[in-house]
Amino acid sequence: MDSDIRDTQDDSALAEASRKGDTAAFETLVRRHQRLLLNVAFHMTGVYEDACDIVQDAFISAWRKIGDFRGEAKFSTWMTAIVINLSRNRLQEMQKNERRNAYSLDAPPGNDERDKKPDPISETKSALQQMEETELRQVVQHCIEKLSPEFREVLVLRDMQDMPYDEVGTALKLRDGTVKSRLFRARDSVKDCIRRAVGRP
Repeated sequence: MDSDIRDTQDDSALAEASRKGDTAAFETLVRRHQRLLLNVAFHMTGVYEDACDIVQDAFISAWRKIGDFRGEAKFSTWMTAIVINLSRNRLQEMQKNERRNAYSLDAPPGNDERDKKPDPISETKSALQQMEETELRQVVQHCIEKLSPEFREVLVLRDMQDMPYDEVGTALKLRDGTVKSRLFRARDSVKDCIRRAVGRP
């Protein structure tokens, strides 16, 4: 099938073709959703390289399990659930490594390349504006990273990816009321964290 035709097909048709072994249809799904999923993984982990690995692993897992996708939820929601689960696993690994390396005297602090966040590039703003916006983004990301995973997940999906409440609930296997209560607490925690970070009462 021509790639232009695939690009006009909806996700359910592409997923159905993928179930029948059409790798090109699945590649179209990858191109269509990889950016959104990378954003989710990055905001969950705070590490760009880990986010890339997570999304790659998520698509490999999805291809292997494509027969399990029955279209009961959107393909993007199904993929988001896979990315969230992989992000949870990666966060647990990161926490274990942090505890293991907490007393290491071999590696000087602050030299890990993975600690560095990619800076946004904009040709229309001054260097000062870019620096201020970058610093604010880093503050926000730091505050998001301080949330426990169950609160971070709903905040990332609802507020940062603009996912509808029902899709957030489907992706996380939560009731609508639980999504809203966790989101309320997550927003409050992030606001308090930002106020403290910028020195406002």
